[in-house]
Amino acid sequence: MEGFQGERPVIVCLCGSIRFGEMFRYVNQRETLAGKIVLAPGCFQGDVVLEVLPGVKRGLNELHLRKIDLANEILVVSVGGYVGESTRQEIAYARQQGKRVRWLESGTRDDVDMACDGVEG
Repeated sequence: MEGFQGERPVIVCLCGSIRFGEMFRYVNQRETLAGKIVLAPGCFQGDVVLEVLPGVKRGLNELHLRKIDLANEILVVSVGGYVGESTRQEIAYARQQGKRVRWLESGTRDDVDMACDGVEG
């Protein structure tokens, strides 16, 4: 890990479909090892809490927008080019807030190039 030399590390918020939990964990680790503070979804598809608590998904979506507020940038994690409606809303919100938007697109975790496929802002 790189030293911080007194500067605050970049805060990155991971955005993308919660169906890709394994990819999120992998990208979270890579960004953390690069010396960044990582904010990410706390629940993923298949987590029982999403199925048994009514309205929890809506609350988690709002909480994720607050994570974007805290971040310097977002990193959109897209597997196979999939970007769902919630993720599109998060991207639009990040752009409205003047956040840098980075993109990571991959077919599988083994294909990931952490240099990212695109950067906006």
